[in-house]
Amino acid sequence: MPSEKKKLVVVVTCGLEDEKMSVAWSVANGGVKSGLDVTIFLASSAIDCVRKGAADQVHLNPLDPTLGEMINNVRAAGGSILACPPCAKVRGYTEKDLLDGVVITGSGAIHELIKQGAATLSF
Repeated sequence: MPSEKKKLVVVVTCGLEDEKMSVAWSVANGGVKSGLDVTIFLASSAIDCVRKGAADQVHLNPLDPTLGEMINNVRAAGGSILACPPCAKVRGYTEKDLLDGVVITGSGAIHELIKQGAATLSF
């Protein structure tokens, strides 16, 4: 019986102006490239990075691709992106305001992954 892919949950709470945002997405990209099942959970101002068009030109670290490229790489590799419901609501966002595939769901979704043995990182 083949073993299930190891899981990584990356929780991001910093905004588009914070270099930690670039670090979080860089770590997520490394995770999908190394074969991990990666889930990003965005809370607080971090949800702004998945508003359609918001991250396309954001370049927090000149040695990294744009934030938009890093987000799209994770999405293309099958990574999941979840957004905190109250954080979306306070900003007036619905799923139609966010990049395709971003799911607004509570932290229970990441608790389930943690119960399955997911490693967690927070930025």
